Amino acid sequence: MEKEFRKSIIKSRVSWAAAILLAVIATITAVLPFIFMVFNSFKGKFEMLTKGVFAPPEKLNFANYEEVLGGGFVKYFGNSVFVLCLSLLLVLFIAACAAYPLARFRFRMNGFLYGVIVACMAIPIHITLIPVFQMTKSLKIYDTIWAMIGPNVAFALPISVFILTSFMMGIPKEIEESAEIDGCNKYRMFFAMILPLAKPGLSTLAIYNGVNIWNEFSFAYTLTQSPKNRTLPLAVWDFQGQYSMNTPMIMAVLTLTVLPMILLFIFAQDKLVKGMTAGAVKG
Repeated sequence: MEKEFRKSIIKSRVSWAAAILLAVIATITAVLPFIFMVFNSFKGKFEMLTKGVFAPPEKLNFANYEEVLGGGFVKYFGNSVFVLCLSLLLVLFIAACAAYPLARFRFRMNGFLYGVIVACMAIPIHITLIPVFQMTKSLKIYDTIWAMIGPNVAFALPISVFILTSFMMGIPKEIEESAEIDGCNKYRMFFAMILPLAKPGLSTLAIYNGVNIWNEFSFAYTLTQSPKNRTLPLAVWDFQGQYSMNTPMIMAVLTLTVLPMILLFIFAQDKLVKGMTAGAVKG
C-alpha cells in the first residue's frame, strides 16, 4: 500500500510538472510575438537593421505612434467601434429572439428550422462577396460603414443561435412554470427572466463575435472604397502600403489595432469561461 501511495504521488507530481511546463511553453508562444511587436514599434526606422530585430529599443520613441494617430488612424478606429457595437447588438438580440422559441416551444418546423440554421454555419464567406456587393450597390449603401453591418450580422447569427439554443435548453423549465402561474406572459418572461439568466452565454458570444467582427477584412475591403469609411483591418493594409519600408511604423499600427481586443479579453475572460462551462454540469 505504501509503495502504491508513493507511486501515485510521483505520478501526480510528474503530471503537474508536465502540465506546468506545457502551460509555460504555450504562454511564451502566445506572448512572445506580441512583445516582439511592441518592442519594435518603439524603434527608429533603421534601428531594426542596425541593432537586430530581437534587441530591445534604445529608448522609448513615441514618434511612430504620433505619426500613426495623426494619419487618420483615429477615423479607422471610430468606424471599427461603430460597426462592432451595432453589429453585436443586432446579433445578440436577434439570436436571443430566435433561440428562445427553438429551445422552449415545440412546433412542426422546429427541427427543420434549427437544422437550416446549423447548416448555414458551413457557408463559406467568400462565395457571398459578389452577391453582397451587388446587393449593397442596389441598396445604394456601397462605400458606407452601413454596408458592413448586414454581412457581419448574417455570418455571426448561425453559430450564435446554435450556442444560445443549447444554453437556453439548460435553463430549468420550473422557473418559467412558476412565472406563468403568477401571470407572467411569454414576452415579459423572455425579457425579465430568460435574458438575465442567459447573460453568461451572451457574454461568450459577445467576445467571440466581437473578435471576428473587429478583425473582419474581406467584406470591409469589398464593400468600402474611401478611407473615411474603412475599418482597422484596412488601416493595417493602407499603412502597410504607405510605410512599406518603415517596419517599426507598421508594428505601431499593429499594436494599436490588436490592443483593444487584448484588453477586452483580459477584463472579460472570466465571463468567457463561465459562458463556456455554464450548463456543462446539471443537477
